[in-house]
Amino acid sequence: MNKKQIVVGVAIVAIMGYLYSLPVKGLIKASQTHDTAQAVPAGKAVSNVTVATVSEPAKTAIGPALSAKINELEGQLANASDDAAKLPLEKQLATRWDDVNQPAPAAFYYQAVAQKENSFDTWLKAGNRFNDAFKITQDTAVTPALITGAVEAFTNALKLKPESLEGKTGLGVAYVNGGASPMQGIALLREVIAQDPENINANLNLGLFSMKSGQYDKAVQRFKTVISKKPDFESYFYLAETYKQLGQKPEAIAAYQKCKELMPDPVFGQRIDQYIKELKN
Repeated sequence: MNKKQIVVGVAIVAIMGYLYSLPVKGLIKASQTHDTAQAVPAGKAVSNVTVATVSEPAKTAIGPALSAKINELEGQLANASDDAAKLPLEKQLATRWDDVNQPAPAAFYYQAVAQKENSFDTWLKAGNRFNDAFKITQDTAVTPALITGAVEAFTNALKLKPESLEGKTGLGVAYVNGGASPMQGIALLREVIAQDPENINANLNLGLFSMKSGQYDKAVQRFKTVISKKPDFESYFYLAETYKQLGQKPEAIAAYQKCKELMPDPVFGQRIDQYIKELKN
């Protein structure tokens, strides 16, 4: 599975979770959503979360048929005698979890590979998967470990390539998600935008953070910038939500309709239709 398919898969899960966490009727304030940034508790809670912790629910999600090869590779890894034997198995497991759109276990395996190889690309993959996992998880017991993993991964990636815009964006997102250093994270994202004003990932995340802080006018401009470069269902969905919060119903309806066109899933479409109907009444 390529990077684009992984990102789309994560976006679908994130938006479906968002849709079903909210009532159809009425405007939803940022503080009522599950996406509100949380401070990371230190120490023990983070260390208790391992690849095994996140793999079990992921296997339940994908079912026994898709889990079979993963179980086989896990068995081989458990019996591996040293790092040289473990490394190819960890790489395979990271790829297998990517193939089934399960970023949390993939993140831990990319982390294990990066700790052995210390390569920029692998640290970046680990960080991106940790951020993706944070985006879709509902388990607050796991989120501190995901944020800690993301910060570590992007920090190590930037040690190898200090000017990487992708690394700075990922670290900025992780800081804001963690809640402990949100302004440091926003500063990193703004640094990326200063160098690359149309950067898709930085604009998307600044738009999301503007939504959460109630700065809907700023969010609209961010999402419009993303759509000008990459008109996908995720950006249109968040643009529609932002217009709804601003009370701009015709604009919200148009964005919802475009979102529905770009993600032709019947269940998703039914929920979007409910939103549109509510706005028209």
